[in-house]
Amino acid sequence: MGGIMVYEERNAWSGLLVGAVVITAYVVIVLQQAAGRPVTEVDWLPPMLWTIGIGIVATIVISIVWGIIAGAKDPDGVGRSDVRDRDITRMGARVEQAFVVIAGLGVIALCAVNADVFWIANTMFAGFAVSAMVGSIARVVAYRRGLV
Repeated sequence: MGGIMVYEERNAWSGLLVGAVVITAYVVIVLQQAAGRPVTEVDWLPPMLWTIGIGIVATIVISIVWGIIAGAKDPDGVGRSDVRDRDITRMGARVEQAFVVIAGLGVIALCAVNADVFWIANTMFAGFAVSAMVGSIARVVAYRRGLV
């Protein structure tokens, strides 16, 4: 399967690459702040919001730049999508939804035991992050190997 990647596949790759970088950066920042003190005392909200914002902007920028490059190579094929793309997008969304539900259940359990807000927020953040990463991986695999 050669040629230019379709729009949806480029977006999956962009999200996967950016996600890996920003999630790692967030974990490193929080662990650096926690050095020598309880992790629940870390000021986690600003780094989390910056991570989310930078991740969204970087994914959009990479997708746009990648699309421009792809469009220069194949102007007619760059924006095409078909039934397969729609099916892969739906499958990826179902995979993502499953992980968001698992994270939501974890948050409910943490609320039930009166866990610190740090653990509640970071559980949901991790759920969104894992959801996005696993969904992107599922999409990329489906593009490379096909839907089963």
